[in-house]
Amino acid sequence: MTQLAQRLSVVRPSASIEISRRAAEMRREGLDVISLSQGEPDFETPAAIRDAAKAALDAGATRYTDVDGTPALKQAIVEKFRRDNGLDYQTSEISVGAGGKQVIFNALMALVDPGDEVIFAAPHWVSYPDMVRLAGGTPKALTCPAERGFKLGAAQLAEAITPQTKVLILNSPGNPSGAGYTRDELAALAEVLLAHPQVFVLCDDIYEYLVYDDFAFYTLAQVEPALKPRTLTINGVSKGHAMTGWRIGFGAGPADLIKAMAVMQSQTTSNPASVSQAAAVTALGLPLDEIRARNAIFAERRDRCLAAFAEIDGLSCRLPEGAFYLFPNCEALLGRRTPAGDTLDSDQDLARYLLEAGQVAVVPGSAFGLPGYFRISFATDTERLMEACRRIAEACAALD
Repeated sequence: MTQLAQRLSVVRPSASIEISRRAAEMRREGLDVISLSQGEPDFETPAAIRDAAKAALDAGATRYTDVDGTPALKQAIVEKFRRDNGLDYQTSEISVGAGGKQVIFNALMALVDPGDEVIFAAPHWVSYPDMVRLAGGTPKALTCPAERGFKLGAAQLAEAITPQTKVLILNSPGNPSGAGYTRDELAALAEVLLAHPQVFVLCDDIYEYLVYDDFAFYTLAQVEPALKPRTLTINGVSKGHAMTGWRIGFGAGPADLIKAMAVMQSQTTSNPASVSQAAAVTALGLPLDEIRARNAIFAERRDRCLAAFAEIDGLSCRLPEGAFYLFPNCEALLGRRTPAGDTLDSDQDLARYLLEAGQVAVVPGSAFGLPGYFRISFATDTERLMEACRRIAEACAALD
């Protein structure tokens, strides 16, 4: 048997990917499974972006590029931050990776030493703790349940910071909760951070464009410019521009960190795909009209799912400000028995039950550091989404 490296013992496969894998397996068996587990827009990449990729191919853009992004894409990112966030960067302060995940991983590898703590709110994206562990650091998840809006408060942050705290990760709007930080909430967090100059901040803004109702998006360095020299603002084209498979993420931050991240990337993947970078230049320059039109559809789906869940005994769900997830509380369902006589002792048991009995794939909240909840993605066809809600209601009603 192959003796694997010890470092792999500290990481787990992504729960959302594992659920999707089992759902796909059931489909191959001929079952009509509806997967609400994957965070991927169901819309096609806009035609103008696809056309830009075709033109780049015809122009011969199929060779190596600079390790951390072409000059053209870096300049487009500079312009995006200036236009959308009021932030000024030089191209030397921009890093482009194969998705936002790689940018975050590179940053953690460049910043974190053994013994360093990395703070983030729970619920959190599934990959944060494992990436911190791979970097040799200690993940420190701070519980932020629905009654706190799934958001980290200033007092909670101040109490959690220790001399070992090296990095804070902020995700807004967040995965899995869709919770978005207001300008005032970010300002309160900034006040705490100004008193702790050893803490670097990673702002994961990948859902920036996916916001609803009257919510106004802000990012930390925009709210408190004094924190800009120790903030890496991370974004990408995957979610807002429906380009998940193109694998382009980017970050803007201090030049010394960007240079260190480029060294890291040069020894792992080297440059992101050349054609994807060319397409991303076009994506970042497009008007936001098409994104806003998609957001209206997402908002309608969100509201219809919320209405459906409100009718299910045992579920309660907070209205999210952004992203395309709902994160209902299912604690009242735990302890109930399935028609087969099995007791649902955890959110993982409930997720398995919904998949096997209801043929709906959801992700248990424990995967995101907050047991007693589960996540659905409403980035799927509306008709199928409502059928999934019907199946969830039927499966929950069958519990004793």
